[in-house]
Amino acid sequence: MASNKGRKSVVINSEQDKTTRPEWADLMAEGDFISYVPTYRSKQYFGLFDEYSLGGMTYYVYDPVKHGAPSDGVYPVLTWFHGASNALDGIKCIMCCGAEQFASPKYQSEMGGAFLIVPLANEERTEDGGLIGCWDDVYTETVKAIIDSVCINGEHAGNTGKRFIMGASAGGFFTWRILELYPDYFHGAIPISSSYVPDDCALDGFAERNIPILLCHGRHDEMALFDKAIQPKLEKLLSLPNITPFLTEWVRNGDKGVSSINYGIEMGQHCLINQVQANLMFDDGTPCCEALPNGITGWIAEHK
Repeated sequence: MASNKGRKSVVINSEQDKTTRPEWADLMAEGDFISYVPTYRSKQYFGLFDEYSLGGMTYYVYDPVKHGAPSDGVYPVLTWFHGASNALDGIKCIMCCGAEQFASPKYQSEMGGAFLIVPLANEERTEDGGLIGCWDDVYTETVKAIIDSVCINGEHAGNTGKRFIMGASAGGFFTWRILELYPDYFHGAIPISSSYVPDDCALDGFAERNIPILLCHGRHDEMALFDKAIQPKLEKLLSLPNITPFLTEWVRNGDKGVSSINYGIEMGQHCLINQVQANLMFDDGTPCCEALPNGITGWIAEHK
């Protein structure tokens, strides 16, 4: 089992470096270009989320019924797990984990409405700059209780439908891990940029339960290296009928440029969550993946 406990932050600069040429830049095709920021507008939907606490954990919830969805509808519940250190940003974690844009009127309409849950791990920075409290098995029971607080005890619990989990990097690890522990509780998963993939027995169990999984990973990922994280299990992953692979050659922004993010170390190809939050759609309306003509929102609507 993988663990993220004790992981140190890689962000050491306060401003993004847009001058250093990434090592992978020489592999780009002729005519390709580097893009430094997502093209969607961030930090505009925080006010649609309510803050709660349970079992010592803070979490945020977007309730579609509260924001105008029909009160007799049934809506999927999407729980987003953030990457390492993102919980330190408080409410901004809603953006960092990938959930924010899914609260937009456009995405909500495309999904037919959806609840959104964003739990925050109890992360802390140590004196030497390390990070403790990242996603690990210690959180699984509380996170399940948080989801239950919406689906069983929430104000609009009767409107909740299938339960989906998703997350990138450390959140991708936790997506796989909690699915392993509660395979009969969840109805779909989107693990993104995860250095951890369950063993064949667990993967077969997901397939037997017909749990749809959208597997997202960049082939030039600087941190969860494709050759170590995905390649050893690629044949198995591609053989399973319940897995839709988005194993993109390049992580790109909405302008179709190759993504670069450098705050002390290059991580543009690791931050595939930005492309997911863009709904795997480019600004011109074309899909990033032929298998997902309507993006993530279409995938959710298909499986809800």
